[in-house]
Amino acid sequence: MKKLQLKKSSYEPSSGTIGYKINYESELNSAQLEAVLHKTGPALVIAGAGTGKTRTLIYRLSRMVEDGIPPESIVLLTFTRKSSAEMLRRAAIMLDGRCERVSGGTFHSFALLVLRKYATILGYDVNFTMLDSTDSEDTINLLRSQLKLDKTKKRFPRKDTLAKIFNLSVNRCQTVEDIVINDYPYFMDDIDNIALLCSQYNAYKIKFNMMDYDDLLLNLNRVMLSFPKIKSEMNAKYKFIMVDEYQDTNRLQHDIVIQLAGESQNVMAVGDDAQSIYSFRGAEYQNIITFPSYFTDCKVFKIEENYRSTQPILNMTNKIIESASIKYEKELFSRRESDNLPKIIAAENERQQSLFVVQQILELREENYALEDIAILFRSGYHSFDLEIELNKANIPYLKFGGMKFVETAHIKDMVSFFKILVNAKDVISWHRLLLMLEGVGPRTASKMVDIISDPDFNLKEKTDLNYAVKGKDGVNRLFEFVKNLKELKIGIAEKANMISDFYKPMMTAKYDDWQKRQKDIETFAAIAGRYTSISDFLNDMAIEPPTETVVDIEAESKEEEFLTISTIHSAKGLEWRVVFIIWALDGKFPSSKAADTLENLEEERRLFYVASTRAKDQLFVSYPINVYDRESGLVLSKPSRFLDGIDESLADYFVLQEFETNEN
Repeated sequence: MKKLQLKKSSYEPSSGTIGYKINYESELNSAQLEAVLHKTGPALVIAGAGTGKTRTLIYRLSRMVEDGIPPESIVLLTFTRKSSAEMLRRAAIMLDGRCERVSGGTFHSFALLVLRKYATILGYDVNFTMLDSTDSEDTINLLRSQLKLDKTKKRFPRKDTLAKIFNLSVNRCQTVEDIVINDYPYFMDDIDNIALLCSQYNAYKIKFNMMDYDDLLLNLNRVMLSFPKIKSEMNAKYKFIMVDEYQDTNRLQHDIVIQLAGESQNVMAVGDDAQSIYSFRGAEYQNIITFPSYFTDCKVFKIEENYRSTQPILNMTNKIIESASIKYEKELFSRRESDNLPKIIAAENERQQSLFVVQQILELREENYALEDIAILFRSGYHSFDLEIELNKANIPYLKFGGMKFVETAHIKDMVSFFKILVNAKDVISWHRLLLMLEGVGPRTASKMVDIISDPDFNLKEKTDLNYAVKGKDGVNRLFEFVKNLKELKIGIAEKANMISDFYKPMMTAKYDDWQKRQKDIETFAAIAGRYTSISDFLNDMAIEPPTETVVDIEAESKEEEFLTISTIHSAKGLEWRVVFIIWALDGKFPSSKAADTLENLEEERRLFYVASTRAKDQLFVSYPINVYDRESGLVLSKPSRFLDGIDESLADYFVLQEFETNEN
């Protein structure tokens, strides 16, 4: 009789798909299958828009577990906990519960798990506490006050701006001084104090055993770089690394991946260089471009079959990205044929563009398209303000993502307050809002003046009662004089809006560190105001009710009542709709005039345009107004976006909007 003995097994890659529980060959296309069957060593998967990137990740996880790799030795790093949990759940349903034992999560959650074990070697207790973003800003503000930096004669950065500077410094692996010079040059005079405050903030956290989100990544990398023995322990425990959305990694995350890969280099990065659009968060698209150079014999897989869009839409998007200066060559294709080419529409002005979009949406509804199937995308939040007014007039329900609704923004509320006072001098709420913006006016003084204004006998022309109340408050007197004079001027609403903008600008620059961005919204506000002859009519159309629901309420409501999506392109990444409108495709707006200053910024704008276009499944509309005056540059913008260069009539249908009279009563 033969004896059986136990022999310790080690993982040896199998070949082919015979013997697997899942029939990978029948459920994946050839490019996906090749990536899924990749066994050991470094690999980069370039997965184009709509090509089934998530599906590829899920099937590779399942295949690895089927091959006998211990799930606990696999690390899946994603950018949201939700996406990681969803991938592991789907893999578990497809295969079995072993997949849920994979070490999945975000870079930050993985770092926290490791640091709970090793934090003591960095001088922390293992029970260190975490600072969320609000806690971080409040701590920075406390130290800012202790250093008396809030008492300087010149404006010092606010706590949220300082937090952003410190964040970029960590994630880009640059000094605070470099961040200020490159991203916040208007604070150059304060560069030494900002660097001092950052140093104090870091010391404060260590003293009180605290870390913020950035410290998690920074300290994880420090542990692996400074303590080779611990790095070896981690490499022995985590033998296979998978990273999703690699084009969105920052420099620090890229360094962490290199350390985690170790000598075995069993790392697979998945992403699309053409969809790298988050540089403002510190993401560096170079990470995915240079990834193969950091590893030995790195294999590159390209997945190009698109399951989302029709071929005509892909023909146009392929042409858009073809002109990118640095990229992985790929050509998306689809089995979804169509005779419906993308449409590029020139409108006379912004209002005509808005009216066209509204008209088209109403026609699509008649063709049995649900509002949930339609999205309107734009480069910047303020690009939708005029459109929002027309959507409300047409009673089309919508939800806006990325940026706020027009009258929800604080600076637009300020501008509206001026107009409300012109119509009703006793609008105490609007007075109170503006008074609190003035230097030297606190809640007590503002309330005192509101009491005077609310008196039935108060007369804006004869504000004698205010002279005593506002003694020494020159700003208050200037505000009342300005409003009184503006009310008496016989000029159009656009001129009044521009005068208010000029008066308000010093108040805005004192209150907001990002006032340059907000100034764009003010210009849009003035342009919209210019279309009206009555301030009352203008205010009525501007009275868009802000949403009061929680996210849960909105999700619950959306199941019962359909709504249109209007969104910044950044907020639309990863989503899809049957019909997509891209508005303001005008050179100077998209790309913006500032983005055209450097090749790097211009290339990111191109990728942003590409991302917007690839959200469309069945129909794509791209529109732009011509003869638009840009106050910042002093130029009349009339050229369609340069990203449409090369899009000839074989790739898109071109139209010019014309108004015509109907016989309807």
